[in-house]
Amino acid sequence: MSPMDHVGQVVHGAQILEEYAGAQFVVMVRLRRIYPNCSRYIPKYQLVERSAFIPRAGHTPPVPDWKRDDWARDVLPAGNPAQSP
Repeated sequence: MSPMDHVGQVVHGAQILEEYAGAQFVVMVRLRRIYPNCSRYIPKYQLVERSAFIPRAGHTPPVPDWKRDDWARDVLPAGNPAQSP
């Protein structure tokens, strides 16, 4: 894959982060081609319950246990709640 083939970009700007509660960055993807597919092959999903770990307005997600493990704590970004005792 050449550099010209990349179609994704990580965005850290404050303006776009305001649109997504709890986001630290946004991944933007540019589509070059869309291939239509017969709808009979696309499963129909329904929301059963929202995960407590998904950030959203008015909700503070809990810290996942794995983020408190020694192997993960030293690579978390500064200010991550998992770094607090």
